[in-house]
Amino acid sequence: MEGLGRARGAARVILALETSCDETAAAVVSDHGEIRASVVSSQADLHARYGGVVPEVASRRHLELVTPVLREALDEADATLDDVDRIAVTQGPGLIGALLVGLAVAKALAWSRQLPLVPVDHLDGHVASLFLQPDPVDPPFVCLLASGGHTMLLSVRTHTDYQLLGTTLDDAAGEAFDKGARLLGLGYPGGRELDRLARTGDPEAFAFPVARVPGLDFSFSGLKTALLYAVRDLEPSQLEQRRADLAASYQRAIVRALVGRTREAVERTGLEQVAVVGGVAANSELRESLAGAALAPLLLCTDNAAMIASAARFAEPLPYPRYLGLDAYASR
Repeated sequence: MEGLGRARGAARVILALETSCDETAAAVVSDHGEIRASVVSSQADLHARYGGVVPEVASRRHLELVTPVLREALDEADATLDDVDRIAVTQGPGLIGALLVGLAVAKALAWSRQLPLVPVDHLDGHVASLFLQPDPVDPPFVCLLASGGHTMLLSVRTHTDYQLLGTTLDDAAGEAFDKGARLLGLGYPGGRELDRLARTGDPEAFAFPVARVPGLDFSFSGLKTALLYAVRDLEPSQLEQRRADLAASYQRAIVRALVGRTREAVERTGLEQVAVVGGVAANSELRESLAGAALAPLLLCTDNAAMIASAARFAEPLPYPRYLGLDAYASR
């Protein structure tokens, strides 16, 4: 990392890395939650030809991108490694090879500067995206975390005290969006394409089911199967004419499930404030359906390192050199 150590006298900051899936991200954040820099290099175009993320391809691309992304973040923040107080990195969950790239770089940086290291759970990072400036959200609140790999409801009592209220029993909401988009012949990333098409369709055209499972859990596998059968029952010419209606009706069913369970969680916990984080929080219908909820800024909905730095503000760092044996984990 030659050239990253020229001091410029900036305030001490957290330098964070996020490489859990197909975004290589670095951020510089102050202890007060000010985002000094947030750089995300997406691999979406690289994986589009495969219709989804290929783990080995993602890991190799992270190796190529991590140094330039780090340099860009420090430059954007007008900071150097001399200004860094601690290093933060996503430890899991995610693609194990991708995680190990970020973890190895973070450990090397922290060890070379004798800095403390903060390993961060990716899901804690999504919640912590709400704690950043300029409009931080103070606990307590009910949090809907909906992403490509996870869907869960949390009771967030403090910045570090979360209680799991419900989770998905099968597909995550983001995964359901992506699989639905694939069935409809849309591009990758599927959720974004499906949302765009749904805006031109009739959400009442098809009566897709919303699964009712015990407690505050979710299930989207039956909905995905219902879309598969609907697509199979249409002739190619009919499918082309009804594609937007299918997208709108399918999206409406996912959003109804998310909103309904969130409202139930509010009733059960007595917490009036609602917050929504994760990649699915960027969905236009979900944002409209939860009026009054605290929504993660669009730039912080998908994977980024600013949220990892935000979580690190409230976590206990590992002192030098105790973190050298730290390993990544693929699932929570």
